[in-house]
Amino acid sequence: MDDKAFQQLKADVKEYVNGPLREISNKIEETGECGKEVWDELRERGYLNLTAPESLGGRGLSFSKYLEIIELFAESHGSIRVIVHVSNGIWRPFLPIVNDEQKERFLKPLIAGDILATFTLTEPNSGSGADMKTTVRKEGSDYLVNGEKWMISFGDIADYFLLFARLEETTGYDGTLALMVPRDTPGLEIKLMPPTMGQTGTGHAHLILKDARVPAENLLGEPGQGLIAALSGFLDPSRISVAMTCVGLAQRALDLAIDRANERVTFGKPLSKRQLIQSHIAEMATDIEAARLLCKNAGQLQDQEALVPAQASMAKFYSVEMLKRVTDKALRVFGGIGYFKGSEIERIYRDARMQWFEEGTAETQKVVIAKHFLNKG
Repeated sequence: MDDKAFQQLKADVKEYVNGPLREISNKIEETGECGKEVWDELRERGYLNLTAPESLGGRGLSFSKYLEIIELFAESHGSIRVIVHVSNGIWRPFLPIVNDEQKERFLKPLIAGDILATFTLTEPNSGSGADMKTTVRKEGSDYLVNGEKWMISFGDIADYFLLFARLEETTGYDGTLALMVPRDTPGLEIKLMPPTMGQTGTGHAHLILKDARVPAENLLGEPGQGLIAALSGFLDPSRISVAMTCVGLAQRALDLAIDRANERVTFGKPLSKRQLIQSHIAEMATDIEAARLLCKNAGQLQDQEALVPAQASMAKFYSVEMLKRVTDKALRVFGGIGYFKGSEIERIYRDARMQWFEEGTAETQKVVIAKHFLNKG
């Protein structure tokens, strides 16, 4: 995509975010649902296949340019930015391991938006990694899956679950595999989880698999490639993307706080004329710009294939902490009225807490960063 086309794309997205998506956001909050029609509208506008290669039906947007787009979407509703984030990243685990037949059956329809798949890694009784407890065993031409997955975004409407498990009696990375599990798989029970604090309508699901029978042809790659597919080449860009969504949401909080400071008058003086409020605004703006530059640098390194995991983790760690600080200050600028339901800043404050957990907590990012620097010598 040349620069002229990209600038037009940005302008279109900005207009969409500040127009129709504001109304859609309100509807999601009112109904508690972010239905398939929202996905369909985003797909029809061409926003769900931005990053995928053109050869697979995507728009081939560079990662660093995509970050500018996801920043804008993050200024809208939390569920909407999750849709854009997931759709523009979930193809990455497929790419290195699918065969030609699976590329046509799964990958291209996924990129086109003809099927909806959701990343299925997190378990209730283990970390999201090599200690996964969900197991599979081969029986004839099928795999039988046993275990649990939970906090699976959009599990309420997904057609397939890109599920990661391990062969029975294996440990670590050995024997881990990736399966495309259809929603109607025998032995799969899907339970909706309670509503979350923020990001209303994300439809988190708890999956219970008891000898769930999945065709062997739905195995992506080979046993032993599961966690490599889940983490290598996927996790780092996803962490940067989540970090940039923190920047976008923080920018919206700042913009609203500035408007409030200019509008609200106490004792004959706008809040914006008070030194304490000016201090809050200055700190918020500086914090946001620092995070934005960290994300942009990581995005450029990703494009150059020069990114190391610590750089993605630094962007994620700093941006999440920044978002916490900015939304705290924004709520202070609004005062008590910002605490009431129906206030956009109240929703932003709740939505902002989800990014703490996506693609690893702050503590997880610190481990990655520390290992990088302590092992350099």
